Amino acid sequence: MKKVLVIIGLCALVGYLVFVAFYFQEKPKEGVCSKFEVEVSNIQEGEQFVDTDDIAKYLKEKDLDPTGKQLKDINTNVIEEAILSNQLVKKADVFVTNSGGIRAVIEERRPILRIISDNGENYYIDDEGRKMPLSKRFTAYLPVATGSIKEEFAKADLHKFALFLHQDKFWNAQIEQIVVLPNNEVKLIPRVGDHQIILGSLHGYKERLDKLLTFYENGLNAAGWNKYSVINLKYDKQVVCTKR
Repeated sequence: MKKVLVIIGLCALVGYLVFVAFYFQEKPKEGVCSKFEVEVSNIQEGEQFVDTDDIAKYLKEKDLDPTGKQLKDINTNVIEEAILSNQLVKKADVFVTNSGGIRAVIEERRPILRIISDNGENYYIDDEGRKMPLSKRFTAYLPVATGSIKEEFAKADLHKFALFLHQDKFWNAQIEQIVVLPNNEVKLIPRVGDHQIILGSLHGYKERLDKLLTFYENGLNAAGWNKYSVINLKYDKQVVCTKR
């Protein structure tokens, strides 16, 4: 008898949970959208590139603002597609809330490098190697690549190099500027030390930066960080320095 009562109780509980789930799932689809909210899910240390007011304004211009419309007539997929047309947005999830509103949760793209090329282009490269426009709302504190930069080179070689810098605590803090020469060779401008670093081709950059770090630790710390005007890493197993 006791076992039967337990089974009946469990069945009743499951039935109640199923009823509640369907009740609250269906209920918001009735009536009028009371409110529309846009939020950014991946803000990092106050860095927000997407202006949520701009998103809301754009949807109004496209007659996609759901506020005041019948919930059953709102196509959340169309709103998502409109939001994704903003090149600062990586992902968008638009859904009906239990309170009868519509919420858009967006994920921003994350830049790791700024490009200012000789041909006048000015943009970011994000962590996936894609071109990303500047934001009117926030300017990222990132290494800047300047010089003779083609977009293909920026999205491939420079992206890999910038990702390495971004993931390395020391080099992320040390490298301020990447100067790209017409032959795609690179020189670096550090934040600490009044010198230029001739890196050469980006092929094998990690080994050459490891060599430079050893020189920093065993050479410049003793000789002084401003003793040399140029540190050349192009030569195999050598660090060639030009005195000031």
